[in-house]
Amino acid sequence: MSDEVEAGFVRVRLDLSYDGSEFSGWAKQAGGRRTVQGEIEDALRTVTRSGETYELTVAGRTDAGVHARGQVAHVDLPREVWAEHHVKLLKRLAGRLPRDVRVWALREAPSGFNARFSAVWRRYAYRVTDNPGGVDPLLRGHVLWHDWPLDVDAMNEAARGLLGEHDFAAYCKKREGATTIRTLQELSLVRGDDGIITATVRADAFCHNMVRSLVGALLFVGDGHRTPDWPAEVLAAGVRDSAVHVVRPHGLTLEEVGYPADDLLAARNKEARNRRTLPGAGCC
Repeated sequence: MSDEVEAGFVRVRLDLSYDGSEFSGWAKQAGGRRTVQGEIEDALRTVTRSGETYELTVAGRTDAGVHARGQVAHVDLPREVWAEHHVKLLKRLAGRLPRDVRVWALREAPSGFNARFSAVWRRYAYRVTDNPGGVDPLLRGHVLWHDWPLDVDAMNEAARGLLGEHDFAAYCKKREGATTIRTLQELSLVRGDDGIITATVRADAFCHNMVRSLVGALLFVGDGHRTPDWPAEVLAAGVRDSAVHVVRPHGLTLEEVGYPADDLLAARNKEARNRRTLPGAGCC
């Protein structure tokens, strides 16, 4: 996953969105499961009439059922392929891709750009309603129904105790060799005029199940089952609490990915690859 593009290739940035309902997540999987990466790579191979598959690198891998409005990826294409096809590539992809995934922009990336490691933040939204009648049928694939009334003020009070740089092991599914230290930059909830509560969650990066676990903890506060200080207590304990539920994926959407100025890309890539420890933490 180098920042250096191989000689004879050009790095292309893709901005895309998808409805995750019928996908087994972003990443290609064995066994023929349908994935976003697989669909786009197949479409690229077809419309460029290439004999090989050019692999995509994505800003944030999404799980099965999770949606994206502002996903970013990159792909390294042979310079002659890009020169021949780039003018009509966007329209040809629109004709080849299934209707639940769209590529909105294709452009040559600046030097040092890496869709994953150049990112300085990712912003997700989780949508939930406590309407006693349930979810609007037209929104059922994007909004969770919670069948208890929710106190948004209490949820925001609890959210403030989770902000900053912490080890989020209590809210993540651990992966061998991966750190769970993250900087949570924003966690806030707003009830719209339609009654739908949108949780905005922004961080430099996320570990597996982190957003859905955080929302699950806040829902327990919002419906009165836990006090507003409970999510921070779980965080401080540093271990998974069986009371923290990972909410269903369909309410979650990756909304936007942020990148630094072009001249800061190289420094950001190096920083993002460093394994982080909290101040005062041991090295081993």
